Amino acid sequence: MDGRGGQGAKGAIRGRSRGAVVAALMLSMALAAIDSTIVSTAVPQIVGSLGGFPIFSWLFSGYLLAATVTLPVYGKLSDTFGRKPVLITGCLLFLLGSALCALAWDMESLIAFRVVQGLGGGAIQGTVQTLAADLYPLKERPKIQARLSTVWATSAVAGPALGGLITSYTDWRWIFLINLPVGALALWLIARHLHEPERETVPRGRVDWPGALAVFACGGVLLTALVQGGVAWAWLSAPSLTLFGTGLALVAVVVLVERRAEQPIIPGWVWRRRTIAAVNLALGALGLLMVAPTVFLPTYAQSVLGLAPVAAGFVLSVMTLSWPVSAALSQHVYRRIGFRNTAIAGISAACLVLLAFPLLPYPGAAWQPALIMLLLGAALGLFQLPLIVGVQSTVGWAERGTATASILFCRQIGQTLGAALFGAVANGVLSARLGGSGSLDSVARVLDDPGSVADPERLRRAVDAAVDAVYTGAAVAAALALLTLLLLAPRRFPVLRDGQQGPQPDDRPTRQTAD
Repeated sequence: MDGRGGQGAKGAIRGRSRGAVVAALMLSMALAAIDSTIVSTAVPQIVGSLGGFPIFSWLFSGYLLAATVTLPVYGKLSDTFGRKPVLITGCLLFLLGSALCALAWDMESLIAFRVVQGLGGGAIQGTVQTLAADLYPLKERPKIQARLSTVWATSAVAGPALGGLITSYTDWRWIFLINLPVGALALWLIARHLHEPERETVPRGRVDWPGALAVFACGGVLLTALVQGGVAWAWLSAPSLTLFGTGLALVAVVVLVERRAEQPIIPGWVWRRRTIAAVNLALGALGLLMVAPTVFLPTYAQSVLGLAPVAAGFVLSVMTLSWPVSAALSQHVYRRIGFRNTAIAGISAACLVLLAFPLLPYPGAAWQPALIMLLLGAALGLFQLPLIVGVQSTVGWAERGTATASILFCRQIGQTLGAALFGAVANGVLSARLGGSGSLDSVARVLDDPGSVADPERLRRAVDAAVDAVYTGAAVAAALALLTLLLLAPRRFPVLRDGQQGPQPDDRPTRQTAD
């Protein structure tokens, strides 16, 4: 097999060994998937124990930054050295970070150790998705992707419940210690059962460490500006302007370094190939629109509908029930009409569902937004999975890690942009409705102390208007994803079929040979 062709891992792992590897992948993904939800429930106990309330948001921002900016680096390393060493390294870093978090003595040390966790989380997310494509031929790939989606869905529901139990009956440090046995089992399964096939030796070239450092620095600076802008400091303040200016300068540095590199971390073909570029942009828009339900719906459910936090979480979690089911069934659709058309159908439905949210009656009943989320999950499952499977099927083994990392990276960047953009939109609407004195922070304080507001009805209506505006913005993001697919994506993805050395302009897996 040459550096680009073939399916790489085709036929490498079968039967019981492949089942053990799939179990290891699901356990590894569970480490990353459950992390943010379980940590969020323990924040009050952590702050009470360690202090550092003004900077506790970096528990999440630090992890997100580290996981996001390392995705392209790990993707390239997995293409160069293989998936197994990168995944093992990621798991070890995550477990090391977990153990150190449990030993943290103040908020600053805990944040630093969360960054170590994030360095491992980036390797886990990208490499697990890449291995899923390596292990299964195109026809069977939706099976493993649906299982991984189920991991995320289960984590979204189980994380808060498990975190609540741990913080209620034990010390908060156990939310990190429970990662150790799960990760140890995943590592043992990977080490014992994951045997990557021998490939024809190709010149590896020198690892682009200067490019990796430049990408890490550039991504870290720009994401810090987006995450903290409007929160820790004003958007037009000196810190924001300094960070954005530094980030733009580092973008130029990345371009110069990568152009000169023999094996760049972010190769130019990621953006020169229409299929990958279109999917990168479309999934970036997905990350953008996902901020609406994941960030703003719980606030809406508690302040407008008057639900308790657990019930508010359930309204959101129904989306995670329909998403993996829809993803698993999407293969029956794209086998008939292709990856692009299936994704177009999914995002079109998502756009309509998002536009339906502002039409809900005020104050309404809990089942109404729950139904919206159920339909949204079904639509997005039909949208995301065909694009991921489609891109992974257009590249050979030696490029699959880089291609997979690029689409995950763009989705994460979109989510970060969405948090900043929609946060500003929501704050603007609240401020206008409440006479210049409202913000998301004030809503959070009211939820903790309902008696602190003189006119709760006015606040509820303001929150309702703010969330309606956010969902309208999310619908615009869905429309942008739709336009991207219509205008940029090829009608048929150039799929590499099993045993072929080059792409074929056909994305219908029914014509693919069986594994």
